Amino acid sequence: MRTARIKVAAEDGEAVYHCMTRTVNGERVIDDPAKEVLRGQLWLTAEFCGVEILTYAIMSNHFHVLVRVPQKTAPSDAELLRRHRLLHPKPTKYQTERLSVIEAEQRFAIWFNKAHKRYGTLFAERFKSVLVENQTNALRTMALYIDLNPVRAGLVADPKDYRFCGYGEAVAGHKSARAGLCHLHGGDWRRAHAAHRIGLFGTGSAPRARGATIDPASFEKVLRQKGQLPLTDVLRCRVRYFTDAAVLGSEAFVATQLAAFRRRHGTRERTAPRPLPPLADWGGLTSLRGLRRSPFG
Repeated sequence: MRTARIKVAAEDGEAVYHCMTRTVNGERVIDDPAKEVLRGQLWLTAEFCGVEILTYAIMSNHFHVLVRVPQKTAPSDAELLRRHRLLHPKPTKYQTERLSVIEAEQRFAIWFNKAHKRYGTLFAERFKSVLVENQTNALRTMALYIDLNPVRAGLVADPKDYRFCGYGEAVAGHKSARAGLCHLHGGDWRRAHAAHRIGLFGTGSAPRARGATIDPASFEKVLRQKGQLPLTDVLRCRVRYFTDAAVLGSEAFVATQLAAFRRRHGTRERTAPRPLPPLADWGGLTSLRGLRRSPFG
């Protein structure tokens, strides 16, 4: 039986989720033309669903998206029609008459299979998600981690040079991508851009060499000695708490979401909020789920 996702009830207010999914067998099949299609479909689907993409990163075998889901409201008829036309600009007579039965489609997988003359499942399993506290430290840290995906992969030294991530699109002038970063940092684009670069590169806010800033052996040594590293260095390494924590935020937020989950499902009695290991200054970030494997690598 699948474990129920930890979600904020629609009537309880807005929520932010880090969602991610991977291709079957982790095959690197999403080339640049396919990334371009998926990038466009992400923005289109977000507008159709009435949610806000704060940032995202599309890689060759997986993608991440940090999305804010507003509190549930009833959109007007005019807004429903506008959203319908986003996905169906030339609707059939049947679609026009049956707006109430529109269902979400695996639009990218359908396109990819047709374009590559393949069939079957493209993505390995249902997407994973982490509920992220809608406050500045948790959101900013998660967004920085997502935007640094192409840097960790050694594709670029600066994510602004990678077209298929939220920060790269924001720097290029994409209106919605800039709005996402402004939501994270507050203020106008100029202020948000400066704050994001400091988060990416430290006080110098200048690119470093491609890849991680610390070699694996040195990183393991710091872990064994229970030392500490700058957060900008740690975010250039894989941190599984950002993908497997289930809930990420302050201790009070994680405890609140755990209590709500127990009320709804009556499970997870032995689970408790866990502070992230003191490898960096996390600003009080706490995880719901303890990780059996090494959380870094």
